[in-house]
Amino acid sequence: MSENIHQIQSDCIQNSRVTWEGCSVLLDINDGDRLVFARLSAGAKLKIGNKNCSLQPLIGCAFGSVFRVETGTGGEPYLSIFNPSVKGNNIQDIGDCQTADELRDNRVLIDDNKAQSLTGEDINEMRRQGATGDEIVEALIANSSTFEKKTLFSQEKYRIKKQKKYAPKVLLRRPFARSICEAYFKKYPSRIGFLRVDALSLLLSMANVSANSDVLLVDMLGGLLTGAVAERLGGVGSVCNTYLGSTPYPMDIVRIFNFNNEICKSIVRSSLDDLSSTQNGSQEQIAEHKDSGNMKSSISDQISSPVSMEEISIAPENGISDFSHATISPVTKSCRSLKAGEKAQPEVIKLWKENGFTSLIIAAPDLNTWRLVKDLLPLLSNSAPFAIYHQYLQPLAICMHKLQIEKMAIGLQISEPWLREYQILPSRTHPCMQMSAFGGYILSGIKINSSN
Repeated sequence: MSENIHQIQSDCIQNSRVTWEGCSVLLDINDGDRLVFARLSAGAKLKIGNKNCSLQPLIGCAFGSVFRVETGTGGEPYLSIFNPSVKGNNIQDIGDCQTADELRDNRVLIDDNKAQSLTGEDINEMRRQGATGDEIVEALIANSSTFEKKTLFSQEKYRIKKQKKYAPKVLLRRPFARSICEAYFKKYPSRIGFLRVDALSLLLSMANVSANSDVLLVDMLGGLLTGAVAERLGGVGSVCNTYLGSTPYPMDIVRIFNFNNEICKSIVRSSLDDLSSTQNGSQEQIAEHKDSGNMKSSISDQISSPVSMEEISIAPENGISDFSHATISPVTKSCRSLKAGEKAQPEVIKLWKENGFTSLIIAAPDLNTWRLVKDLLPLLSNSAPFAIYHQYLQPLAICMHKLQIEKMAIGLQISEPWLREYQILPSRTHPCMQMSAFGGYILSGIKINSSN
């Protein structure tokens, strides 16, 4: 029996399009109203509104599946798979008949809370009788005296609002670099150094991260950058996350990526002392690189005490954060036993010293950028690209100026990524009203041999 269970888990792990017990997932509730990271198990539960729903029905389902919260005969809530139909989701069709609706508006409507004849007791009675969320929404529409007087667009907004309350949807998303970065940036941007998804993609492109690369990283963003690089390498190549002193920087976000053994083996750690040819005292090196002003910032406080996967996923009793509503029970071990971020072997470090790394990426808001680059750039092979992210412009400008003076790199440029999200609907296409106006800065260049 146990062999069959392990075989099923192994098959699910090989098929990354289907969830398995113990895997991490990103749950998108009501089209982005809430984003929850969770690890699936038979005892895992998710709180939606005032209902605790088991996540067991999500095991073995394809990523991208949509679930609805339903109430069983005994009153217990559960998640059932939902197949969206055209009916009730016809917002795209509104534009076709918008001309006939132009003469209608909402000026005569008065919000006096008297338009709805269906009371809360009636809704509770419908629930006790086993009515689904869609049936309750249709009953609310039928008992609204002002629904037919609204414009078609207002009717659709009313329907969506009631569906979110009485028939919430849960989208099962696969956690990868983009979805994880977007989720953290939306809820806790300080934990990833305010790194936006377009800045992350620009970092990977400017550092020329591709298969068979040996990438040197300084990742103080909780492991997001490490996971993004490892995801792009796909297990073909190596990712070395270096650090100052004797304590590695936390990389808990890597655990959310569901990496297999091959990718986990490609992620290693090594201190800067081990990589550098000159050995300096650990405490002196840390004191030299730390920026006294940045160490007191709120970003430093978040990174110095990062939130682990369990802290993100396990709900506290008081429900402090929407990011933390999934309760996790002990997870059955799958066939993946390797842990990402093991210490690099001496023979591998020796090869890196001889051949050099193929690229360098730095995201260290707490350290002095120029001193860090000055120590790390000699570890690269000649003509290797590098990319440095920082939330502020001044540290990168100073670093760029000194690189030019020391003649250590060419092709130096500072980029400011910019991203705008658009709403695409018939007759209503426009930029979104709320958007991020700032995505940090990236210094990029190519390392040259300056020994002459």
